[in-house]
Amino acid sequence: MISNLIQDTAQEASEVLQDGESVEKTLSIIELITSGGTAGMIIIAVLILMLIFTLYIYFERMLTIKEASKIDANFMNQIKDYVSNGKIDSAQNLCSTVNSPVSRLISKGVSRIGKPLEDINTAIENAGRLEIYNLEKNVSVLATISGAAPMIGFLGTVIGMILSIFEIANSGGSIDIKTLADGLYTAMTTTVAGLIVGIVAYIAYNHLVVKTDKVVYQMEANSLEFLDLLNEPS
Repeated sequence: MISNLIQDTAQEASEVLQDGESVEKTLSIIELITSGGTAGMIIIAVLILMLIFTLYIYFERMLTIKEASKIDANFMNQIKDYVSNGKIDSAQNLCSTVNSPVSRLISKGVSRIGKPLEDINTAIENAGRLEIYNLEKNVSVLATISGAAPMIGFLGTVIGMILSIFEIANSGGSIDIKTLADGLYTAMTTTVAGLIVGIVAYIAYNHLVVKTDKVVYQMEANSLEFLDLLNEPS
């Protein structure tokens, strides 16, 4: 009799284990997104578009900044030689063959040679502002996305919690766990997605700012070098 009791207990334990295994569930990324309901999927879609836009701006600006930072180390030496020898046309031709912000600033300064030094400096500064604007084009959008994406994700969190609370309030004493879970999925997935997009945009923005600052410093250094050349006694 004791042996029969042990066998029955073992059988029941095996059934419980099998039932536990049968309810075990894995969740893919696609299922995680679609489990959040319509509101969750709309917010996730918006965040995905923001992420794509972030990556596009980042790589497009990186290529532009990389091209802008390329300049022959011997460029300024050649400009000095041409200007010192009065070969203004040769200096202009050299600037026109080098496609970079530095060469365009120097070209602006060379075209003003013969005018007061203050006028040359003002022309170079105005050209520099335009070059900086072109370098920073759309970069501010990344700063906006880095702040807006987490808030949009938090909006999904609020919507998900409202849905969950609404279901609890209208459950009539019997809570539908699946419906409640859908609301929680919306809350959690949109929060995570918003944080991911925000972090990516924040890192991309700061990296572009650092790279842009290096090009701006290069522009300033070469402009000062050119002005010092003009300020040298004949």
